Amino acid sequence: MVIKTREHLAAVKPSGKALLLELMHFPDELVNPSELKLPGEKAVGQKELKMAESLIEGMSGKWEPEEFKDDYREALMEVIEKKIAAGGKELPAAKGKARKATNVVDLVAVLQQSLEQARGGKKKPEKKRRKAA
Repeated sequence: MVIKTREHLAAVKPSGKALLLELMHFPDELVNPSELKLPGEKAVGQKELKMAESLIEGMSGKWEPEEFKDDYREALMEVIEKKIAAGGKELPAAKGKARKATNVVDLVAVLQQSLEQARGGKKKPEKKRRKAA
């Protein structure tokens, strides 16, 4: 099948009363795991494990899909509605709309803040950087 001008390998599978379309990979897109240069297994210390567990616990929450919306689909439906209302007439060219601000989270900042809280607010002094000449 073709999605956005690129050919994909897909399988249609039955699932109860529905059909599922599963995208697969071509052989040249797969990497043999033996070719990967992975670091050797290393035991994780108890401190690291507890820190990871507390970060996961503190940042986890209940999944509420209704909090998310498909902006692309909404914009597409708006264009479709306008075309239907125009009755087949040519629509004026869309002017460049400013994109809506998204709620992007800086994960590094959140992690640093979480680590500071875990240390009890203690922060190491930052090293001064030299200015470029």
